[in-house]
Amino acid sequence: MRIFDPHIHMTSRTTDDYERMAAAGVRAVVEPAFWLGQPRTNVGSFTDYFDSLVGWEPFRAGQFGVRHHATVALNPKEANDPRCRPVLDVLPRYLEKDGVVAVGEIGYDSMTPEEDAAFAAQLALAVAHDLPALVHTPHRDKARGVERSLAVVAESGIEPGRVVLDHLNEVTVKLVRDTGCWLGFSIYPDTKMSPPRMVELLKAYGTERMLVNSAADWGRSDPLLTRATGEAMLLAGFTDEDVDRVLWRNPVEFYGQSGRLDLSDEDAPEPTFAGNSILRGGS
Repeated sequence: MRIFDPHIHMTSRTTDDYERMAAAGVRAVVEPAFWLGQPRTNVGSFTDYFDSLVGWEPFRAGQFGVRHHATVALNPKEANDPRCRPVLDVLPRYLEKDGVVAVGEIGYDSMTPEEDAAFAAQLALAVAHDLPALVHTPHRDKARGVERSLAVVAESGIEPGRVVLDHLNEVTVKLVRDTGCWLGFSIYPDTKMSPPRMVELLKAYGTERMLVNSAADWGRSDPLLTRATGEAMLLAGFTDEDVDRVLWRNPVEFYGQSGRLDLSDEDAPEPTFAGNSILRGGS
């Protein structure tokens, strides 16, 4: 089983996670820029973070045979902080980086006017830089947030097929299914979706334009829940081809629209870890 996790925050994970992921079949990831758990106080905090996403983190992933790509953006939560909004002016230089495959996460947290402005501005950047867009749907009042997100996407002029609305569930999948946008689902231990629930949605709506991710981050989360979803699909009667479409070919197709997806080692032998300096504590 080959796996491409299209939304995982590896900055908040350990090298042990990379080793476990590689052993489970995870060969590629996309790491979206997100809120770090406490407020940033200046734009320099973002630039240091973006530099890590396009520099250190791909190197760290590569030690375990995992291809790392990133998306960059001013995230919805921090779009409300006037200290953070000037990051919109520095985003263009990062959107030209080879490893950046989309603008994201963008969208809504509390659906404020400030979030409206940042969302629209970053969709415009996606169009200008010919990149897909990763849209975060809010955790509260989700159905209204998805409807509002779809309206902003339509107003922006970006092609729907270059947009994924993430963190969907049984209620919101119906709102997105026929829009031409991609549908993202986060598999989480306590919140969002579970493997059995995801299997039921795949039975009802099929595998086309469906992206399954772990969204693993600082909180209680599990970077192997993509694998668990694939195994649940097989137990439910889906074929190996179905699993490969959902866990590999769909994210490759979506992020491949950036023209920057590098999967040149996809057929390389499984990595070995015994002599790895990171696991030995070396630098």
